[in-house]
Amino acid sequence: MFELHPQLAADCVVVGDLPLCRVLLLNDSQYPWLILVPRVAGLRELCELDAEQRRQYSHESDLAAGVLNTVFGAEKLNIAALGNMVPQLHIHHIARFANDPCWPKPVWGQLPAVPYTEAARAERLASLRQALAAEPDFAAG
Repeated sequence: MFELHPQLAADCVVVGDLPLCRVLLLNDSQYPWLILVPRVAGLRELCELDAEQRRQYSHESDLAAGVLNTVFGAEKLNIAALGNMVPQLHIHHIARFANDPCWPKPVWGQLPAVPYTEAARAERLASLRQALAAEPDFAAG
């Protein structure tokens, strides 16, 4: 049975669910940062998805990237599955900008997170959920 890793649950807010992945918003207001977590128990690597799940993940990743481009006008997208700290398969989708605090360096380990205010988090979630609602099988969290 799928369970979200406790560290992801502590660091993120649920945006909603797509057919394969739970969509999370990392609680760091410095970057528009989505994390896709396939809702399959025990996964650690992308290569562990079966062929149909890989196709679905690819579609959902493209969707997340498109949302970051459309909603935030990303100059560059950073998409990565690291898993060094959290072994559960999760894939980061980060909108980057030349004026963000870490540009052009990677965001990992550079600066402490700056949590969203309650109002900013609610606004960010609403805009993401509205953009994702175009996907017929999206269920808001």
